[in-house]
Amino acid sequence: MAAGGILMDGRFEGSYLGRDASLADDARMECKICWWVYDPALGDDVWQIPPGTPFSALPEHWRCPECDGARDQFMVLAEPT
Repeated sequence: MAAGGILMDGRFEGSYLGRDASLADDARMECKICWWVYDPALGDDVWQIPPGTPFSALPEHWRCPECDGARDQFMVLAEPT
């Protein structure tokens, strides 16, 4: 791992990397490129994803509606404590 939480292959340490089984249905996900947040409670109007849709249930071709970032490059957004 390189400094700053970036892995040797350029991915962030906290990246989701396509591991659907590791996500809670209410997990909020953040794009590592533009910081747009996918909130399952809100869904995604751009892709016509209805509210209540978990990130793990998004279609494989879904991408960030703000910057077109790949789905597997989103990071789990830690909830404030």
